[in-house]
Amino acid sequence: MRSDHRQPAGPALFLLGGVALEGVPPEGADQLVRQSKVVGLLACLALAPAGAFTRRDRLVGLLWPELDQVHARASLRKAIHYARSVLGDEALVSRGDEELALSESIWCDAIELRASIDRDRLARAVELYRGDLMPGFYLPECHDFDAWLEEQRTALRETAVAACWALAQHLEAGQNGTEASRYARRLTRLDRTNERLLRRSMQMLDRLGDRAGALAVYEDFAKRLRKELDTDPSPDTTRLAQSIRTGQPLP
Repeated sequence: MRSDHRQPAGPALFLLGGVALEGVPPEGADQLVRQSKVVGLLACLALAPAGAFTRRDRLVGLLWPELDQVHARASLRKAIHYARSVLGDEALVSRGDEELALSESIWCDAIELRASIDRDRLARAVELYRGDLMPGFYLPECHDFDAWLEEQRTALRETAVAACWALAQHLEAGQNGTEASRYARRLTRLDRTNERLLRRSMQMLDRLGDRAGALAVYEDFAKRLRKELDTDPSPDTTRLAQSIRTGQPLP
């Protein structure tokens, strides 16, 4: 279960760290998340700018590029009908015959993350980011959708990273070393291959007197690189780790 006690009642769509649906009968939820085009449709609507409608032409181009307009629009109507049958008749809102949006009655973690950033609730945004947007999700022959999804995935990751780093800096400035250290460590888990972020985290942990923590995140990173990519950290990162280990500042 991925429920959050601050999540409102009703259907809840999770897209971060994996796709899941709660707040509807389990059988319906399980069936919907197996319908990849329906999930793709919901993702397109959920990740539209706040309050924005999406044109149906845009949706059929992303999700059914292999079909002509008549058959693509028929497939879209079927996907809309299916989504409404599980989530409720008001889940997808039409404006005229050409535009569609996700109802505010549907809670979504990605939408909530963006709203939390807008309200300067950075800790809430970091809490919501449980992992990459829809990891491993793929629609065969839908190249424009895949490119769009990767753009959204990168943007949400960068948003979460920026929020986490801002929190760590704020807490360090406020001399709350314990919480600053926690967010500095979290930073390295949000983007697991970014050495620039790793070095920032290591330097902050060292400044906070947590030399062991700084070296631990370095060792975890190095092990992961060797296992997944058969390579080692960059010379800059290795030199920083050695500087922290010996207590000698870098030249």
